Amino acid sequence: MFMHNKRLQYTVRVSEPNPVLASLMLEQFGGADGELAAAMRYFTQGLGEVDPGRKDLLLDIATEELSHLEVIGSIVAMLNKGAKAQLAEGAMKEAELYLSMTAGGNSHTQSLLYGGGPSLTNSSGVPWTAAYVDSRGEPTCDLRSNIAAEARAKIVYERLINITDDPGIKDALGFLMTREVAHQKSFEKALYAIEDNFPAGKLPGIEKYSNLYVNTSQGEGDEVGPWNSGDQWERIDDLTETMPIDDGDGDATVKLSASDRAVAEKLAARTASDPTSNPETGVDLGAGPGAGMITGDNLGGAKDIKDAVKTADKK
Repeated sequence: MFMHNKRLQYTVRVSEPNPVLASLMLEQFGGADGELAAAMRYFTQGLGEVDPGRKDLLLDIATEELSHLEVIGSIVAMLNKGAKAQLAEGAMKEAELYLSMTAGGNSHTQSLLYGGGPSLTNSSGVPWTAAYVDSRGEPTCDLRSNIAAEARAKIVYERLINITDDPGIKDALGFLMTREVAHQKSFEKALYAIEDNFPAGKLPGIEKYSNLYVNTSQGEGDEVGPWNSGDQWERIDDLTETMPIDDGDGDATVKLSASDRAVAEKLAARTASDPTSNPETGVDLGAGPGAGMITGDNLGGAKDIKDAVKTADKK
């Protein structure tokens, strides 16, 4: 059961309306790393959690995230308040009103469609979606995802702080940003309170593969560090000598029934390529200078390929 306290968790003081800034603020209202996504992520995790300590933590933070949704939504509403009144009453001249709504971002949609109220969209007007909630129902997996989500949200708040000079908005956003830090700390404590928290899940990794570092991106720019070298790692640089890594032949095979095998052989025979053929194609027929080597006598009006190159160079 929920009860709503009409006072905000943090006071919102907006110096002046700014519909364009309101649109940008929507990123933390209905965006992928916004407060609604966080609240829904932690509520669904909390409702399914069997550990009483994690359940309490998740429901506490989920409920606080709704209070943060209220704070950022109130900022959006205050930034739109002047435009909402002007649009509703038609008090401004048409050109001035048009410019105030279309200076950038998603402000025209906010004014026309939602009447200046915060919408469950991101800053580009894309509707909120439950696809933002990436829970897997495994606590060591979900807690790591939550830590990353709080870190991403913190960065978005930093960027929003950097694009406004309104001191009241900066102050409120600074509070919201700092609460992301606090939540990240709580989730980390909860993660490490689980004795066997790595790797995620119940099944252990296969030991002979768990210490391998495969250097698959080779060439200038190769670096060495604790992530790929040292006693913890067996580093593979010569891929031709080690792949396939399971000592098999590296082919994909399947056991087919006799009837499936017969049909598969018919399909292979019907669609087989003839490596001895060199058919003249539409590209050949329409080729001109610069087309490169082509089939048949058509060299794009040139006597031979060298002449075709010379003709192309002159052009």
